[in-house]
Amino acid sequence: MTIDAEAEADAKRPVVDFATDWDHTDPAWVSNPYPIWDDLRARCPVAHTDRYAAGWFPTTHEMVAEIANDTEHFTSRMVVVTNNKFPPNAPPAPMGGAPPITSDPPFHQFARRLILPAFAPGPVNAMEDQVRALCAKHLDALGDLKEFDAGSQYAQYISPGVIAKMLGFPEANEDLFRDFVHVVLDLVDLAPEERGPLFLPMAEYFNAQIEDHVAHPRDDFTSYLLNVEFNGEKLSLEHVRGTMVLTLVAGIDTTWSAIGSSIWHLAQHPEDLARLVNEPELMPIAIEEFLRFYAPVTMARLVKEDLDFHGCPMKKDDWVLLGFPAANRDPEAFVDADRFIIDRAVNRHAAFGLGIHRCVGSNLARMELRVALEEFIARYPRFELSDASGVTWAPGQVRGPRRIPLRINA
Repeated sequence: MTIDAEAEADAKRPVVDFATDWDHTDPAWVSNPYPIWDDLRARCPVAHTDRYAAGWFPTTHEMVAEIANDTEHFTSRMVVVTNNKFPPNAPPAPMGGAPPITSDPPFHQFARRLILPAFAPGPVNAMEDQVRALCAKHLDALGDLKEFDAGSQYAQYISPGVIAKMLGFPEANEDLFRDFVHVVLDLVDLAPEERGPLFLPMAEYFNAQIEDHVAHPRDDFTSYLLNVEFNGEKLSLEHVRGTMVLTLVAGIDTTWSAIGSSIWHLAQHPEDLARLVNEPELMPIAIEEFLRFYAPVTMARLVKEDLDFHGCPMKKDDWVLLGFPAANRDPEAFVDADRFIIDRAVNRHAAFGLGIHRCVGSNLARMELRVALEEFIARYPRFELSDASGVTWAPGQVRGPRRIPLRINA
């Protein structure tokens, strides 16, 4: 299933002007999108592209919020920008393929309400000891190493372990989960006939897990989805499967990326690392700034019908990629928006989205990020990048470092 996404990106036509030809998988965007977004915000706040069969990219907080809150003119039926807006057999609106994130009102409210209890503060807080033990296990595996890759040897393990436990999936399948994430979020440039078959192993895996949970019910989120009722009826298998896929893919890559970005930052800013080591009470506030400054997620919408959006002639079925990370760097919305301020007092960031689709799993993500960083800096209070050129970043709509070469200092 593994495909060399970097080689594919190198073979693509490079972007000359992101205002008229943006591509979120372009190497320049992937490696450092912030100067691109700053430039667009100054001269063309809603960029356009003919790639992916046409799409738009708003860069200001105001415009991103406007679209995120507008369910009349924009649909969430497809949320990942690819070369195929209408995959065969994809569940139509209002449910979409991964409810509730792909659901439109009024179905969205029902689908979201069903899963809120599993992500409430109580259940999430009850998982903290398990997450801390998971972090300790992977740190123990590093032994006495003084140099290692904090991306592939630590960050990538935390969220797959948590989500596997939550869904009741075998922990031994974690490598397979990362493959699923790679297919869904990284390989968006592939032609539909190439990308489509790559989803078959994932479909087979989730079908097998559903069958196993039907035969052997247990106390996990999968069994909950299979047994919960609404108006006296159980959810359709398409609904159950879609929510399971959402939980796994979104729950893994977003948090994995946030953990990695935070470690990458601390490796280059010893003053921030020292403050967290010496002022542990600062961690919850710092978490919000990590989320604002390195927000990993952009999310797509489709235009329902032709409309004029602030002078932009959006056409039916055009993509709109909501730049939540760009919104978080908008100087009109945040004081010193381009500075990481570890003790920033006012921080109403959009890292978890805006509008009705604000991330259901935000409590879980915050807890995982906090615990992963607490455990890491308790073990390694001083560290730095050993090879800045060796850092690599994920392409697509969830941005985070995949390789983070570190050196542990005495």
